[in-house]
Amino acid sequence: MNSKVKEVLNGIVEMFKTGDVPQAIAFATHPAADIPSARWSFTNRLIMFFSGTIDARGFRQWNEAKRYVKKGSKAFHILVPCFKKVKDEDKDNETEILRFFKSAPVFRLEDTDGEPLDYQLLEVPDLPLLERAEEWGISVNAIPRNYRFYGSYSKANKEISLATSEECVFFHELAHAGHEKVKGGLESGQNPLQEIVAELSARALCRLVGKQANETIGNSYKYIEGYAEELKLSPYSACMKVMSETEKVLQLILKGDNNGTKNQTQAEMQTAFA
Repeated sequence: MNSKVKEVLNGIVEMFKTGDVPQAIAFATHPAADIPSARWSFTNRLIMFFSGTIDARGFRQWNEAKRYVKKGSKAFHILVPCFKKVKDEDKDNETEILRFFKSAPVFRLEDTDGEPLDYQLLEVPDLPLLERAEEWGISVNAIPRNYRFYGSYSKANKEISLATSEECVFFHELAHAGHEKVKGGLESGQNPLQEIVAELSARALCRLVGKQANETIGNSYKYIEGYAEELKLSPYSACMKVMSETEKVLQLILKGDNNGTKNQTQAEMQTAFA
């Protein structure tokens, strides 16, 4: 095995010993941008995560983006497969087979200067409850629409990323952050109960403080219905199962507003999907 390749693989093992493995896997499974690294292998995206960046490219790729690697910056290495074309014995077709891996140096976004990238120029709309995210030290950033998801919450980066201006999507991710505070932590991945808490909270927040209360209710119902099926429950039963926990999340987000907000919140949640 090539010594540099072996060094990269050993580095991954060491990273797993000391890093946030669930968060790394979540990051690698759902790359955050439509950028070259989003098309990298799962392993290379893990390497990028543990190298402390959301965007890494080769020297020439940064130049093409009108950004330039700072003097003295140190590259990290990813694995690049090398293939060989082999002609089929009984056919005229050629098949590619993997021969070996080689390492390739790439540089982090943070180690470059130059023109801003497209995704850095996007702005977050003026959404209700943005101030709550700010109070919790969570940054809210806009991302291009050609992503694999509409929104995400990163516990490790204290960041909410939005590919849409829909309030319900922001409320969903804010609810994940609130739920994490209520429980002291969340399970990694798409946990059905956690997703139902987030979407039910988002629907209630749309009713309470949003402007788009009725525009996306059908999408919310289908979202909850899908996770309820995993639990072998009806959407109504699944919502009732997490009602108490959802109320705690909402109270935390709303800061215990008076004038009967608590009772109103319960009523909204119970009737939102009836």
